[in-house]
This record gives sequence, structure tokens and C-alpha cells, in this order.
Amino acid sequence: MATISETEFEKICEGIRADRDVIIKNNPIGTDAEILLWLLFGVLVSFLDLGEIETPCFTGIPDEKTYRDAIHFVLKGRMKPEFDPSRYIDQAISAPK
Repeated sequence: MATISETEFEKICEGIRADRDVIIKNNPIGTDAEILLWLLFGVLVSFLDLGEIETPCFTGIPDEKTYRDAIHFVLKGRMKPEFDPSRYIDQAISAPK
């Protein structure tokens, strides 16, 4: 099973935040947070090389909570060492000051 370090996760989140405007501009469906979380989720699926069985399925229309829950789900047991990803997720979707 592939793992991710806190440093690697932080870099991914920083990259999403740095490219925030371009990401949102090129993916105009959903709220800004939903778009950014969707991308973070997709990056994690690829980074962790998750198979179809390991990837959560969505029912209905996914929202911000759905994507947050999915991100936490794919990280569970794959963080080495364990860390709290919430602050990085919040930073990734926040507008730069």
C-alpha cells in the first residue's frame, strides 16, 4: 500500500492553493471549495495509486463535505507517520491573502 508523508501532502495542498485561480477558471462547475477539493481528491487517488475498489464512490451530487470525507477516507491508514490533514485541506481551499 502506498503512503504519503505530511510534507508530501502539504506540498500538494500548497500547489493547489498556488494555482487556485487557474484551477477554478478551468473547472467552472461547483463552488470554489468543491472544485479544489475534487482536484485534491483526484491527485491523492493518483499519488497513492488507488485501485477502483479502494476509491470511494459518490452517490448523488457531491458537495464540499463529500469531498472532505473522501479525502480523509483515502488518507486513513496511508499517512506515514499519522498527521491531521484538516489544516492543510483548509489552507488549500482558502483564498490567498
